[in-house]
Order: sequence, then C-alpha cells, then structure tokens
Amino acid sequence: MMYEMRVYRCVPGRLPALLKRFETVTLKIWERHGIRQAGFFTTLVGESHQELTYFLAWDSMADREKKWGAFMADPEWISARAETEKDGQIVGNIVNQFLAPTAFSSVK
Repeated sequence: MMYEMRVYRCVPGRLPALLKRFETVTLKIWERHGIRQAGFFTTLVGESHQELTYFLAWDSMADREKKWGAFMADPEWISARAETEKDGQIVGNIVNQFLAPTAFSSVK
C-alpha cells in the first residue's frame, strides 16, 4: 500500500469552487474508476488558507498509473472540469508526493 498526498493551491477566492467540484463531481467519477480517497483537509493555520490537501490510497504505482490515467481521460471528467472552470481557473498549482507507511504507522 502506498499513499499519494496532493496539495491544491487555489487561485485566490476559488477554494469554494474546488470543494464543490470534489463533493458533487470528482468523487463520483473516482468511485467509478476505483480511486480510493484517504482524507481531505483544508488549512486552518499555515501558509495559505486557499489550499486543499488530500490523500489517495493505492495498491502500487502501477495501480495508480492505470486508474489515474483512466480518470484523466474520462470524458465526463474532462467536460465537468471545463464546465467548472468556465468562470476562470480554480487551481493555480498542484504539489504531490508518494508516501510509504513506516512499520510503526497506524496507517498501513
């Protein structure tokens, strides 16, 4: 098992649009592709209050590449992304890392 941490730094004022897109569109498409989320977080204290951090759980890098590639090519996702960005870009920057749990981690 491995985890992917993704941090979306939103264009100022666009975090609510990103949250709405995840809640109403993205998660349903992920479910269809077998993408498992392991938690979503907004920043209470930190460098920016315009960030969404979330974790995805993958069986392997090959599992990630297969499922993420299918999601990114999904016509429903492409259409929904374009529709939700008709008033302007939502995300200014994405940072991601792949993490492996330690032997003593409560998350395996």
